[in-house]
Amino acid sequence: MKIQQIHHVAYRCKDAEETVNFYRDKLNMDFILAISEDRVPSTKEPDPYMHIFLDAGNGNILAFFEIPNSPPMGKDPNTPDWVQHIAFKVESEQALMEAKAELEAKGIEVVGPTNHEIIKSIYFFDPNGHRLELTTITATQEMMDELHRIGPEMLKDWSRTKKTVDHAAWLHEKEFSR
Repeated sequence: MKIQQIHHVAYRCKDAEETVNFYRDKLNMDFILAISEDRVPSTKEPDPYMHIFLDAGNGNILAFFEIPNSPPMGKDPNTPDWVQHIAFKVESEQALMEAKAELEAKGIEVVGPTNHEIIKSIYFFDPNGHRLELTTITATQEMMDELHRIGPEMLKDWSRTKKTVDHAAWLHEKEFSR
């Protein structure tokens, strides 16, 4: 099996129209299509829904379900807000800063930029409470090659100890810092 790419990722939303308006008006995504049915196609369970699809660029699709007959949306109380998020790539640090200014001008509260040494990011929330990230790659190929090389060892050590591992501490040293 060879995966070609992610076709779409789907999340729940509180209000399909509000969600389309946010992603169209705040992030300039095109609204591709909507599907609404009375039954879940895979299970045939009766559960009316609205399924919306937005163009996230380069063949990537972001989808949402509004499911009004289910209990209200909630968050996993055991997972911090910063963990689950959707990250979108922008082309440069300048584009990232322009996006931050544009979002703030549209009334969106933005955190960052945050320098992760291999990327820089800003963070904000959509009207459903989903955390969003805009990011740009700042790493050199050398940095990415080294992270790829040490990844298996880092994972093995983490799995054994469940404690922070320092294999990539060099990211914060002056020769690699930006």
